Amino acid sequence: MPELPDIVVYIEAMEQRVLGHVLRRVRVAGPFLLRTAEPPVDSVEGHKVSELRRIGKRIALGFDNGMWLVFHLMISGRLHWKSKAVVPDGRRTLGAFEFDSGTLTLTEAGAKKRASLHLFADEAAMTAIDPGGLEALPATRDAFAAVLTSENHTLKRALTDPHLFSGIGNAYSDEILFHGQLSPVLLTRRMDGEAIDRLYQATRETLNLWTKMLREAARGKFPEKVTAFREEMFVHGRYGLPCRRCGTKIQRIRYASNETNYCPTCQTGGKLLADRALSRLLREDWPRSPDEMDERIQTKKSATQIQE
Repeated sequence: MPELPDIVVYIEAMEQRVLGHVLRRVRVAGPFLLRTAEPPVDSVEGHKVSELRRIGKRIALGFDNGMWLVFHLMISGRLHWKSKAVVPDGRRTLGAFEFDSGTLTLTEAGAKKRASLHLFADEAAMTAIDPGGLEALPATRDAFAAVLTSENHTLKRALTDPHLFSGIGNAYSDEILFHGQLSPVLLTRRMDGEAIDRLYQATRETLNLWTKMLREAARGKFPEKVTAFREEMFVHGRYGLPCRRCGTKIQRIRYASNETNYCPTCQTGGKLLADRALSRLLREDWPRSPDEMDERIQTKKSATQIQE
């Protein structure tokens, strides 16, 4: 799912192309894309874009008639810029927004269509979709700490809760926790001042660094390679690969459709965190270290092969 750095770069690219330009035509082909009926989506046709704004992981376009068109790309939604008109097919290309300067399209890969489009009559109505999370980059250390410890969650959950922090998701939370050398399951109210300082600094540095890197990668073009898995990342998407800092194999915690990646040596003092799938496999033999895990997995596999 595109997160704060990705959304910022999307908005910068869109500002160059649609700010001050007229939206001539809206074509919505995805049956589940448009989530509002009033006002009708063609209400913004013939109007200029006067402002672009990020709301968490959403992109909002404000028009000169006071209305706001809001995109939420979810996991697989992506935006593209074309120089000519595009007719959406409703399968992969779900919407096309034809401006006097070019066409913005919204695509979504996969069978599950989760991306959404809302049209609000005014800014006040748009507040209904704002989860209200703190913007970490401009926040002071004290404001950050207050939000962090307002609930007793694990760090991973706290960072990715849009009601607590704005725009941080699965990918960048992994990177933040790695650079802060903090366990993803550490409870927020058990953190001391020094740990909170490290998290605050790591959050700001990670988000700023990736925004800069993605901006440089786009080089003024519309960003097309928007993904949650990038070669330069330290832990996210690197399960089983050696840590770039210490060489220990990156581990993971899997839950539902998400997973948390972490380095046991750099973040948890060498301790392995229980993974739901592997816990079922190993049961009472849950290992205490990465080396012990490798040994026990191999033992289990060998025993299974012998039985077969």
